[in-house]
Amino acid sequence: MTFKTALASVSILGLLAACGPTTTEPAADTNAAETVETAATALPEYDAAAFFDTVSLGNTSPSGFAFSPDGSKVLISSDETGIYNAYTIDIETGEQVALTDSTVDSIYVDSFFPNDERILYNADNGGDELNHVFVRELDGTVTDLTPTENTKAGFMGWSDDGSTFYVITNERDPRFFDVYAYSAEDYSREMILENNDGYSPAEVSSDGAYIALGRERTAADSDVFLYEVATGEMTLVTEHEGNIAYGVYGFTPDNSALVYATNEFGEFNQAWEYGIESGEKTELVSADWDVSYVSFSPSGDYRVHGVNADGRTEVEITAIGDVDFPGLDIPQGQIGGIRFNQDETKIAFMLSRDTSPNNLMVVDLETGEAEQLTNTLNPAIDEEVLVDAQIVRYPSFDGLEIPSILYVPHGASAENPVPALVWVHGGPGGQTRAGYSATIQHLVNHGYAVLGANNRGSSGYGKTFYHMDDRRHGEVDLQDIVYGERWLAEQDWVNPDQIGIIGGSYGGYMVGAALAFEPDVFKVGVNIFGVMNWVRTLESIPPWWESFREALYDEMGDPATDGERHRAISPLFHAENIQVPLLVVQGANDPRVLQVESDEIVEAVRENGVPVEYVIFPDEGHGFSKRENRITASEAFVSFLDTYLVGEE
Repeated sequence: MTFKTALASVSILGLLAACGPTTTEPAADTNAAETVETAATALPEYDAAAFFDTVSLGNTSPSGFAFSPDGSKVLISSDETGIYNAYTIDIETGEQVALTDSTVDSIYVDSFFPNDERILYNADNGGDELNHVFVRELDGTVTDLTPTENTKAGFMGWSDDGSTFYVITNERDPRFFDVYAYSAEDYSREMILENNDGYSPAEVSSDGAYIALGRERTAADSDVFLYEVATGEMTLVTEHEGNIAYGVYGFTPDNSALVYATNEFGEFNQAWEYGIESGEKTELVSADWDVSYVSFSPSGDYRVHGVNADGRTEVEITAIGDVDFPGLDIPQGQIGGIRFNQDETKIAFMLSRDTSPNNLMVVDLETGEAEQLTNTLNPAIDEEVLVDAQIVRYPSFDGLEIPSILYVPHGASAENPVPALVWVHGGPGGQTRAGYSATIQHLVNHGYAVLGANNRGSSGYGKTFYHMDDRRHGEVDLQDIVYGERWLAEQDWVNPDQIGIIGGSYGGYMVGAALAFEPDVFKVGVNIFGVMNWVRTLESIPPWWESFREALYDEMGDPATDGERHRAISPLFHAENIQVPLLVVQGANDPRVLQVESDEIVEAVRENGVPVEYVIFPDEGHGFSKRENRITASEAFVSFLDTYLVGEE
């Protein structure tokens, strides 16, 4: 996690966009109605339960799903029962077997053990983000490997011989994460890094000799360090002058080099290698967009990298050893989270489309043939009824082009104009991306156009764009959102009198800011756990954010010196200006945006005599992981909008 994405939810209502290779749409500056139907068509409307009866397959992160040691199964997280649990899927039969049966807290898989089918997974308590690492034995017995109270922990990978795995935990000091090596045999452990200086552990080499760490100095300046476990020597890998951001991708399979990210040579992150023995640096992967990740097959014969290309991730697999690589017969869609089996004869990955959620695919690398092992879209939903995302751009107040993701209901036209919403992502440095979203498709299916505006300060569009909102939050970024409303109002297929705003986390803040500081622009607002009082939020950040506190304050301002400005941009202190209906949705266990933020704005706006609806989930945090809660939230959105934006009874 970095400071600019700290407020962004891990999964705001399950709205993570799937990513993968696709043909990137042109940056449209034409009327988007040219691409939609010109006459209203009678299409079925589905309720939220239908959309969320869709199965979500979680964990496309590097430590997520994986092949079993013998390659016969894939380990995944799935919310088949309404909450995430651990499952295996047989790659020959597609049979799914549940390994856990939690009904309270979501379970996210980390890994099989390399030599048997024990698994590691993590879970928190009701969304409090204090994740612990657990082991499930072959007989189903579960042990918490990080049992201390008020502890946040995470899995960091395996040694190459499978005898040791690595875990970070802040149990010793809530501010910082230490690194431990655990025995795969008896779970005894040894601290291999005592972190007292605010480093962010990122990766342990598979031979256990080195730990790669990051450290952020300001909003635009960060470094990568290499710690030698045997000697305790810390080496600055990225010695530099000026503002350059660096990050860690990982080690090469032979541990001879560290692969790191840098924006030193242009607007976008490139992947470079640092030779551990030689200290030599060489370019590995570059593109006209950010390189999102770099990974390797177990032998190192294949390299995988993803590029964040205009709101979609393009994935490339490169054969770098003496191997043949067939053309892959993969259906059209977006690829995420590629995994190799141990002998590198097969790969597994998630495949999605704008109109279909993640499905697990397995590809035979000898033949290139792909097989889909899951079918996660609710069969009651006709996929043809759903809509594809469009990449569009609109000019802001100063002429800056704002890249956005647009969803247009079928049948929207000049003869049948529709209500619309400006959707604002979390962050502040997040990004709205193309991909499947049950909530957005539910809104569009009920007639609402959705414009996912990537205001200045969003990630994915270069470092200049990324830093345009530094210490200008609630000002220039807000105007980008206001001009999103203006752009929508100019489209002849939009009803200009029926445009609202919706957003989660930092996007929820933008909802409050828009209604408080531009009260005549939007007709309604939907605030999903948004910051309403920056003074409190910046003084009450979780202790484990300590490593990037300085960078956070560099961007947002230090509460000790910038309190006046924080009050000036906080909707709570200007709530008397909010004169349109407001819906607020909040998780009671949210450690990032405390419930009191929502309690206070609800009370303040109600005093204005305008309609305010408030939905609190007692068993959720910063994002809603339980299906029943996501259904309740999505139905609340549509009901509220039908009542107060469209005016239906």
